[in-house]
Amino acid sequence: MDVGRRVQKKNDFKHQSLFFRLFKRIVDILGSACGLILLSPVFLVVAFLIRLEDPSGPVVFSQKRVGKQGRLFTMYKFRSMCVDAEEQLHDLIELNEIEGAMFKIKEDPRVTKIGKKIRKTSIDELPQLLNVLKGEMSLVGPRPPLQREVDEYSQRDMQRLSVKPGCTGLWQIRGRNDVHFDDMVDFDLEYIEQQSIYNDFKIILLTFKVMFLSRGAY
Repeated sequence: MDVGRRVQKKNDFKHQSLFFRLFKRIVDILGSACGLILLSPVFLVVAFLIRLEDPSGPVVFSQKRVGKQGRLFTMYKFRSMCVDAEEQLHDLIELNEIEGAMFKIKEDPRVTKIGKKIRKTSIDELPQLLNVLKGEMSLVGPRPPLQREVDEYSQRDMQRLSVKPGCTGLWQIRGRNDVHFDDMVDFDLEYIEQQSIYNDFKIILLTFKVMFLSRGAY
């Protein structure tokens, strides 16, 4: 009798998981498509301001990131740094203010004037809605890491890659850049363990509040 109940519980979990993944994908498609349409005026204004400050550089910055199960994909952001930001990184690596496999400094000299403003409200992240529409990312999930960061991951850290990366998540609403890497992993594993439609909508709503307050953003 107990065995039968365990089997039934396992089957219920499979059906629930399938339903959740399907519903999550539908929300991702609708959310990203509506976002891209409704926010198109913001895209145009930001693109104009980026081009105005630095006509020689691209408006959108693309970078290889690690997604679900370690698959690489090209992630998009509005460019908020100087064109040679990657080349300057090795000169700044010792100034890292985040513990663990990430690099963040509050007064990053590579960030442009318009870059500072769009980072405050995470507007620079909006092009990732295209990644969501393509199915490479989700609206909610762990932030997608760089390959050099994944190279430093422990077995526990690798669990972050068991789901699609997201535009926002627990890390975003609980401190953003003020959170160290190990804390971010804790938040991501908590999210993965407690995934639900309710939690996703709750995180999305709280993200708007965080973006408005601009706390922990730099």
